[in-house]
Amino acid sequence: MKKKKDAIQKDTVRRLLVYLRPYALQIIAMLLCAAVTVGFTLYAPVLIGQGVDQIAGADQVNFDRLWQILLYLTATVAVTALAQWLMNLLTNQVTYHVVEDIRSQAFVHLEQVPIGYVDQNQPGDILSRIVTDVGQFSDGLLMGFTQLFTGVASILGTIGFMISINGKIALLVILLTPVSLFVASFIASRTFHMFQVQSEKRADMTSLVEELVGNQRVVQAFSYEERGMKRFDQVNEELRVWGIKALFFSAITNPSTRFVNGLVYTGVSILGAFIVIGGGMSVGQLISFLNYANQYTKPFNEISGVITELENALACARRIFDFLETPAEEPDAPDAQVLQEADGSVDLERVSFSYVPQTPLLQDITIRVKPGQRIAVVGPTGCGKTTLINLLMRFYDVDKGEIRISGRPVKQLTRDSLRRNFGMVLQETWLKSGTIAENIAYGKPDASRQEIEQAARQAYAHGFIQRMKDGYDTWIAEDGENISQGQKQLLCIARVMLMRPPMLILDEATSSIDTRTEVRVQQAFEKLMQGRTSFVVAHRLSTIQTADRILVMKDGNIIEQGTHEELLAMDGFYSQLYQSQFAHL
Repeated sequence: MKKKKDAIQKDTVRRLLVYLRPYALQIIAMLLCAAVTVGFTLYAPVLIGQGVDQIAGADQVNFDRLWQILLYLTATVAVTALAQWLMNLLTNQVTYHVVEDIRSQAFVHLEQVPIGYVDQNQPGDILSRIVTDVGQFSDGLLMGFTQLFTGVASILGTIGFMISINGKIALLVILLTPVSLFVASFIASRTFHMFQVQSEKRADMTSLVEELVGNQRVVQAFSYEERGMKRFDQVNEELRVWGIKALFFSAITNPSTRFVNGLVYTGVSILGAFIVIGGGMSVGQLISFLNYANQYTKPFNEISGVITELENALACARRIFDFLETPAEEPDAPDAQVLQEADGSVDLERVSFSYVPQTPLLQDITIRVKPGQRIAVVGPTGCGKTTLINLLMRFYDVDKGEIRISGRPVKQLTRDSLRRNFGMVLQETWLKSGTIAENIAYGKPDASRQEIEQAARQAYAHGFIQRMKDGYDTWIAEDGENISQGQKQLLCIARVMLMRPPMLILDEATSSIDTRTEVRVQQAFEKLMQGRTSFVVAHRLSTIQTADRILVMKDGNIIEQGTHEELLAMDGFYSQLYQSQFAHL
């Protein structure tokens, strides 16, 4: 277990060094400032000791030398303060640049990971990695990077100064050093795992809150508040337990090392007093030595605290790097072609696909669609209708077989050009925070206001837009939470009306619209679908009776296909579905 943890930490540090490499000059300058800070800080006790020795007794004060020493001490403090300020400035710059680089790369990577990764992971966990974990990592890196270096340099420098003053006392201090190292090592070995679990529980908390807040209407509609609170309390309690454990071990760092510091200081005081009495060194040198004893043990205090913060930072960094190491979506082939405008022909040749290898879904599907045909896809929930759409849009790649658009395999086309040839209106609406005009023009940002309004009129959305306070400049919240579900769907329909792509995908596109408006929108769709290949996924069979061909799916297979009349004449599964919807009429 320990070897695995060490290997993970080494790999994390190695990855971090890659991000630090572009800022090598700033880091070198930062380390030089740190060295100056440590050097002048360690020189100050020498001046203090010399100053004490200039006060030998009544009427025996060497004021000339004392004023000179005070001048040197003032200059030393000033240089130390300046070097420390520059060191902190450079540390902040490097840290925040590195954090910006990681967060930017993480967001870019999020745009590149397969849809399957987003489907299989909670949005809150992904957000936690990009936002919270990077923030925690930033805090740990900011605190630890320079303090670790200055702490080690202070320890080594202090040992050198102490040996130059008195080797015996320096030996005593060095012999007590392993106690501090043991304390720091004992605490650090237990904190990494605790901070790692704490980060995971924090991600669970973010995911749960995002789920409950984002679906507050559903929560209230199904009286889920109490059960939601129980889930929240459970995750909150787990986060509290692991947070306290991590906090406890990080909190005992300071008092533990301070106790060791007390032992060192006491030992130096007693032994040094006897040496001064014996004439082995002056009172000023003892004062310098006591200062060094304090300075020698203080870095152990800081390093112990820094190690705790670094453990937390490395645990968070590991989660970030795990996300960045997630395989990106298979890139377009080097010779991939741009599909300018599809002719509308679509062929699926013996296509098989499953989300989980052990659970087959689509099996040996063959479909040939001619340009301009209207294809309806019907079947029970879970039969593979939406999966078929995902494959057409190449959100997923097929396991076996081939899909061709305009006679060309989709893997030989760029994803961007392929998707631009499809217009999608789904039951689930896609809106972003922005104005109504911006949402309609989402797929065509250079559209004129006249084009936007024309698309809205065709979608029968112009009327309700005009009744709003700011019309097309009305600001809507994320996912359109401040407008009705029907209005959101009309805006999504207007978006497709604006783009007028050569192929359409309609998945219950009018499910949230009132009957009167639905009739009008269906008429608009009739015009839009003329001459365009259309795939219509429907549960209400009355909306697809005019389709050129109806594909009936069940358990991942196309079990029937034909026109509405042909399928009714077969008296098969489609006929049963149709009769079940209209038996009461």
